[in-house]
Amino acid sequence: MIQSLLLDLDDTLLGNEVDVFMHRYFGLLNDYAAKRFDSDSFLPHLMQSTREMIRNTDPRLTNDQVFWASFETLTGGRRAELEPFFNTFYETEFIKLKTTTTHRPAAATLINAALERGLSVVVATNPLFPMTAIEQRLEWAGLPTAEFDFTLVTSYENMHAAKPQPAYYREILSVTGDAPENALMVGDDWKNDIVPAAEVGLFTYWIAPDDATPDDPTLVTGRGTLDDLAERVAGGWLEQLTVTRYA
Repeated sequence: MIQSLLLDLDDTLLGNEVDVFMHRYFGLLNDYAAKRFDSDSFLPHLMQSTREMIRNTDPRLTNDQVFWASFETLTGGRRAELEPFFNTFYETEFIKLKTTTTHRPAAATLINAALERGLSVVVATNPLFPMTAIEQRLEWAGLPTAEFDFTLVTSYENMHAAKPQPAYYREILSVTGDAPENALMVGDDWKNDIVPAAEVGLFTYWIAPDDATPDDPTLVTGRGTLDDLAERVAGGWLEQLTVTRYA
């Protein structure tokens, strides 16, 4: 029986072409960071520290601890001084990225349907950003955390692994208290959302265009748009998953 619904954020709950978004994000952040960092080395250091987060699966270390340990070593700065500086960026500059995103009404419809069925709903976005950046994107999606009873919103502060590590999905299940066969992961990214979730044993729903070809069809429980999924959930599809794994 499905008890938890895990939902990716970018290009799933929120229309957000990741390549466009990240290009603008890095441009804004690099311009802002020029006040304190060399513009030639800042982004390479940022990316190297981000890769450290992605590689990490040490359950003793949250992603933010991994990031800052690396970033301090590379830049010679200290988290206590630099974190408030970057917090100001998220408070004042990050909002400029909203124009690259689009609202998907089906997101709220889907989540409300899941909550009405008593499911745990997890915003399973790649936890490489601080919570403030994720909460802002949820607001752009029409899903403010103050109005939706999410069981968990993953961020770099509260997770000890990131996508595409299977450990990321295992950690979410440890929070919801569910077995893998009682959870459905919904996402658009084959490598980050579908493959590792299926490896752990979750059901999967792939947000993909009709002409997209999965590398391994056996990993996909269902596929289509977010609107399609909202209709299927309303029609009792989740209950059917207890009968047959692939539908």
